[in-house]
Parts: sequence; structure tokens; C-alpha cells
Amino acid sequence: MMTPSSDLALRRIAGIPGPRLAEADRPDNFIDAFALQQQISQQVCQQALTEVIGWKCLLPVVDNALGDTKYVLAPIFAAETIIESKSSAAISAQCRLFPSAKNMARVEPELAFEFGTALPPQEQEYTNAQIDNAIGGVRLALELIQSRYSKPAEVSYFEALADGLVNQGLYLGPHINYPQEGGLSLVEAFELEVTQGTGTIAQSRCYSAKHPNNNPKAGLYWLVNFLSQQGIGISAGQQVITGSYAGVLDLPLDQEIHFRYGELGQFKLQFKAK
Repeated sequence: MMTPSSDLALRRIAGIPGPRLAEADRPDNFIDAFALQQQISQQVCQQALTEVIGWKCLLPVVDNALGDTKYVLAPIFAAETIIESKSSAAISAQCRLFPSAKNMARVEPELAFEFGTALPPQEQEYTNAQIDNAIGGVRLALELIQSRYSKPAEVSYFEALADGLVNQGLYLGPHINYPQEGGLSLVEAFELEVTQGTGTIAQSRCYSAKHPNNNPKAGLYWLVNFLSQQGIGISAGQQVITGSYAGVLDLPLDQEIHFRYGELGQFKLQFKAK
């Protein structure tokens, strides 16, 4: 028997969006949405023989008009994560994803924080310093975007949260030297340059990239302690992304794309359809 969690898990694995869940199955509060999200996560792990390799998050957003708080978090799976081990900008990697209805790659430029040591759930809150000490590295990254709903604009926030907030995977680029306190402006905002093609046909576009929480670690600090309260720990090797610097970018398939994150670093890739 198909359940809401198995339905959405199958859509995610196949990359085929579908209609909204039956009205009785749609979550209308955070507790139900998060519970469904975790059920879907278990189904994806079982059916795709994978595991949770990280999380996406932002600081909770307070809706003053409704007096409500929107929690932003969703799991990321190993089977949907592409790791580029080459740090040279001269090497163009491949990133496979499910394209949009317009046959484009939809991505969000982010930073990924890689944990070198585990942070198991505990009663006391972790301090920012403890979380910083557990981080083993930082990479340039792209969140890969796809909704499992054929009309995502019509679904509620809670439905989107249950579905994983349009995440379909993660591309991990080169490691960077994350600045110390005195240089945090380098990661709060920078010029993002995206170049399509090569040589005389290359087309570049620059974006005024800015992290939605200013401090890219702000959501990370919140996430670790929120998950800990739910009995969920952070494992060594897991990655956490904390918000897009430039919204969602729609980019072509089968072309070389060069990303330059200000002074932080750069990488090249081609998007390929799954």
C-alpha cells in the first residue's frame, strides 16, 4: 500500500514530480511536516540504499503577520551528492541532476560545512565554539533543486518542508580557507561570477551575492542544537549548507559553467541530465 512517505520518496528517487498529496495527508503544522520529512528520509535510505550525508538549513524565520515561526531544515542523501576532489579551476567536472521542465539545471550557490568529528545528541546545548571545533573543512557548493510537486507554487510551506524544501542533492566543489573573525566579510557577501561556455562564445553574469543570515554559520549553530533536541546527532563526514547566496540559478545542460565565488575560490563543471 502506497503511503504519503513512500509516494514522495519514490518521486524523489525517480525525479518525477506529481500532484499534491490528498488533502487529509497534507501536513498543516511543523510537527507533522517534520515527522513526514523523517519518514520520507527513512524510505529514501531504504529504497535507494543510501544514508543521510548532511542537511540544509537557515535560521528560523518569524512570520510577524501570522505570529508563526518557519523552521528551515531538510536532509541531504549520499546517493544524491557529487564530490569534486579536484581543486584546480582548469578541470571541468560533471554534475548529474534531474532537469527542470524547461530542461535547465536549477541550483543555489552555497558553502558546505564539513564535520570532522561527530556531535551526538546531548541534553545541554552545544556552544558555538564546540561546533566550530567539530568543523573539519569548508567547501564551495551548489544545492541541486527540484520539487516533487508538479505545481510547487500551489503547495503550502509545511508540504514543501515535508518534501525536503526542493532539495534534490548537493554538488561539493573545492575546499576553501574559511576566514577568521577579522575577515568574515569575505563570506557574508561577495561578487559571484557565473560564466557559460568557453572562448569567444563565453557569456558571464555577475551577482551581488549575499548570505541570507549574514553569518553563514548562524543557521549551522541553530541546526546542531535543534537536531540534538530531536535525538538526532551530526556524524563525522556530514555536510551542512546554510543558505543560497543568490537565490535559484537556472543554467543550461551540457555546457561548461565556471563559478567564481569572489576571492573564496572557483570551479568548473557541466550539468548532465540523469
